[in-house]
Amino acid sequence: MTKSFEELDFRKTAMGDLSLRRRRVPLLENREIYEVVLGDAFLMSSLFHDVEVALADLCLTDREGPLDVVVGGLGLGYTAEAVLRHSAVRSMVVVEAMDAVIEWHVKGLVPLGAGLAADPRCRFVHDNFFGLAAQPDRGFDPEHPGSKFHAILLDIDHSPRNLLDPSHAPFYLPEGMQTLARHLLPGGIFGIWSDDPPDADFLRVLGEVFPNPEARIVKFPNPLLDCESASTVYLANRSKE
Repeated sequence: MTKSFEELDFRKTAMGDLSLRRRRVPLLENREIYEVVLGDAFLMSSLFHDVEVALADLCLTDREGPLDVVVGGLGLGYTAEAVLRHSAVRSMVVVEAMDAVIEWHVKGLVPLGAGLAADPRCRFVHDNFFGLAAQPDRGFDPEHPGSKFHAILLDIDHSPRNLLDPSHAPFYLPEGMQTLARHLLPGGIFGIWSDDPPDADFLRVLGEVFPNPEARIVKFPNPLLDCESASTVYLANRSKE
């Protein structure tokens, strides 16, 4: 029998204390959930992953392959796992700044970890997504410097305004978006998860670089509050040059 609460891993990081926890929720018939806490903030929970899956599906559904994809932020693996459900995907590079998070998956400490680590299309890259985004000549794939991609999916910050670290801020400015677009193939798509409602200012920033960007509201059930919650997925396609 799994304990009602267990801390599976704890690390000191530059952004604060990082903890991987597993608990059973009596309110939900002792359902087992995994959660990640950084400092005083809950980063993610296996109880809520609908929008992470939607990020992949909104970006990749009906796209013809073979597709090469970048995922920024590994987390509990829900976006990456959803990417690999698309048979058109040929390769996926997952860029994760915290080596502990990659280790959780490789060691199978999280439910999706073993499957992701075993899929030959998936490679974990321990690096700073935002630092790599600022270097198109280097790119996201250390095995193929300067490679361009059909899709780049980002789920790291809480939103373009609510950042995990202030150093990420330049990425969300027009110059950052212009540089990010250089990593995409013509017609490629950039998608971002956000926990906040659609942000008109950020849509304007996207619109300076990408034609007709949009913000999709994704609703999902919240069994803890017995209500419906919502998050946002931004979608921006590079022009077909």
